[in-house]
Amino acid sequence: MLSLELPGISRVALLAAHCDDLPIGAGGSLLTLCAGRPDLSVHALVLSGAGTVREDEERAALADFCAPAAVEVTVLDLPDGRMPAHWSQVKDAVATLRARVDPDLVFAPHRGDRHQDHRLVAEIVPQVFRDHLVLGYEIAKWDGDLVQPSVYQPLAEAMAKRKTELLAKHYPSQHGKDWYTEDAFLGLARLRGIQQHTGYAEAFHVEKLAVTLASGQQ
Repeated sequence: MLSLELPGISRVALLAAHCDDLPIGAGGSLLTLCAGRPDLSVHALVLSGAGTVREDEERAALADFCAPAAVEVTVLDLPDGRMPAHWSQVKDAVATLRARVDPDLVFAPHRGDRHQDHRLVAEIVPQVFRDHLVLGYEIAKWDGDLVQPSVYQPLAEAMAKRKTELLAKHYPSQHGKDWYTEDAFLGLARLRGIQQHTGYAEAFHVEKLAVTLASGQQ
């Protein structure tokens, strides 16, 4: 499988509808990306959970997942499960982030996600981050919306297990949910690893990607 490197990443934008979406969908990639990069700046926008225990969980979690990079976290209080009715507020929040940050890489939900809140964010992000590489992360759920991804980030076994450890550590409010288990997170990472010819991986969806085929001598 062809592997492409992304040079010169100094700013990253993270977008999510809910607290824990980002670490579940891209936690291993964040650990991999941020390791040894203290100069990296990470800017996260989470649209719900403000003023609740979930905000506290999210801030602590992203600090760990993005260490040693500097991370700025904004958590809003839009209603879980009702975000399509607040389209304008979601668009304004994403636009505010874009006005403040010109990222080299964006992590966001992907358009095929069947959760209405996730899908709304996925539809708005390319309208605002029009000339950016957006990696659409996946989240296993009851809706059965996992489809074939187009981009893989291999994960060292230690990174995959570190991700599950941090998810267990930082989100105790989710421990009672039947899908929130170590074997569920590692199982999907192992499946994506098989598809990528490695032990573990996270997978993403990319709608648009420009390549430069000209040699540097032209």
